[in-house]
Amino acid sequence: MDYTLLDFLGLLGAVGLFLYGMKVMSEGLQKAAGDRLRNILSVMTRNRFTGLITGCAITALIQSSSASTVMVVSFVNAGLMTLAQSMAVIFGANVGTTFTAWIIALFGFKVDVSVAVLPMICIAVVLLFSNKSKAKSIGEFLIGFAFLFMGLNMISSYVPDLQSNPEMFAALRNYASMGLGSIFLFLLVGVVVTAIIQSSAATFAIVLIMCTKGWITFDLACAVVLGSNIGTTITPLLASMSGNVAAKRTAMGHLLFNLLGTVWCICIFVPFADFNAWLTERIGQGNPNDLYMFVTGIEQTQPEIYNHLFDNSLPAGHDVIRQIGIMQMSVSFGLSIFHTTFNIVNVLIMIWLTNVYVKLVEWLVPGKKQDDEFTLKFISGGLLNASELNITQAEKEISVFAERVYRMVDMAQKLIHTKAESEEFNTLYSRLEKYEDISDRMELEIARYLNRCAEGRLSNEGKARIAAMLGIISEIESIADCCAGIGKILNRKIESHAEFNEEIYNNIDTMYRYIHEAMELMLAELKDLENVAERPLVASYNKEREINNMRNSLRSQNLKNINDGVYQYQAGIYYMDIISDLERTGDYIINVVDTIKDNFRRHVRA
Repeated sequence: MDYTLLDFLGLLGAVGLFLYGMKVMSEGLQKAAGDRLRNILSVMTRNRFTGLITGCAITALIQSSSASTVMVVSFVNAGLMTLAQSMAVIFGANVGTTFTAWIIALFGFKVDVSVAVLPMICIAVVLLFSNKSKAKSIGEFLIGFAFLFMGLNMISSYVPDLQSNPEMFAALRNYASMGLGSIFLFLLVGVVVTAIIQSSAATFAIVLIMCTKGWITFDLACAVVLGSNIGTTITPLLASMSGNVAAKRTAMGHLLFNLLGTVWCICIFVPFADFNAWLTERIGQGNPNDLYMFVTGIEQTQPEIYNHLFDNSLPAGHDVIRQIGIMQMSVSFGLSIFHTTFNIVNVLIMIWLTNVYVKLVEWLVPGKKQDDEFTLKFISGGLLNASELNITQAEKEISVFAERVYRMVDMAQKLIHTKAESEEFNTLYSRLEKYEDISDRMELEIARYLNRCAEGRLSNEGKARIAAMLGIISEIESIADCCAGIGKILNRKIESHAEFNEEIYNNIDTMYRYIHEAMELMLAELKDLENVAERPLVASYNKEREINNMRNSLRSQNLKNINDGVYQYQAGIYYMDIISDLERTGDYIINVVDTIKDNFRRHVRA
């Protein structure tokens, strides 16, 4: 039977279903436990060993080392962990990804997946119609799990039958007999295939099926699996391209980890592959090299049986079919053991050299001498593979946004005391305008990022957090507008030749002192949204009352001072405009505090 274009498209569709299943399963898990996952990732930064264990566990759960390393890149980009801490998690992720290989090895061939898939989909659909968000997320997880194994089963059906294409088989046989050259060639195949489909698990599934059919030898299958470890680094590399230097270093660390591991493995590849074959035999699963030799022997001695072997025309109970079935399990276990052994040995070597490893990565990816002050620090236009977790990046960026706007409060206060129409006044006014323009751009960029997160598969809680953050950035930008408004008031004051006396300046400074205290409380709350204590919240509300009372008191006193001739009416107008502007600033600050209290705070402390 010739391999047609339709068969090839069927193979692509099967791989697509496999990858989509992993994606849906991962997103369902994130929606069911996204926030807890974020807390776990924060706790894991304690030391390299907890990071190793956490990376392994997270990757085993979401079934994708690419997804977990993209999360790590995102968290380094967000400043939640250092480069050294992220390395330990990446080491663990490489061990965790072997869990998928064991799932495939244990269930992909041993169990008729169609028996479990349909009941699983039935249960999942029932959960999808539940009114509870968590139940729906579990339903999505089960749907993804079912699709994953459906894709695996279909890959087995659509992988090209090389025996029906003798020219392709002859070419493959020629490439398979070049010794070390064959190893490098098939390693490169693993790199390229995994880089294209962005999943080492999918590559492993395809290679496992090809190897069990006797198309390639066990050692060459090991070479492809080894190459897939390098190919899987393409996803975090893409994710880091528009990130900061720390994110780029993290992605480079992932690539370097697998490259260095491949180097030592290639140096001892033949004995290492033989060791894993021996290990497979020692645990009672047979020698994985036997399958290729068995199929080749049948080709030479029993060509009639060989010709019927791959067109499914042999009876189900035939001795050849039975023996091949036993050897298939041996190969599947052998590849899983090779994948696991390689990553464990690699981690055992690298975990003790973390600090040296970090210095090497920093040398390969040098930082800029001075980062642009007016660019976003934590969020970027990179990949958004984990929308629930990417919310943390936006939270960090909002905190930076608020700190930059706080500088405008200082500028505006300083501008009030700067001599009118002086060069210093003009320079400071221009800087205030520049910062106001920057605040507009920051609000727009953060809002765009949040909207992109909202387009992903989010839990109801995640959607509520995004809506709250959109409100917060609007309030912060309004604070920036108020600061810029001070400059405009002062310009009108200069044009009308009004003068402030010492009392006005003192009262404005007192009002500014309240604003500074309120801003500092707000900034502290924005830095740890979920753990805001009760006292800072109470202090924020008390400060808002002080600002309002001060405004009311100054307004009454202003009328009296104008009537008594203490200062001119025009000066009193601009004075009150500044006080009203500062009072509005206090309102915007307390609006941010209200949003934090109502939408983010989880752990109430005294």
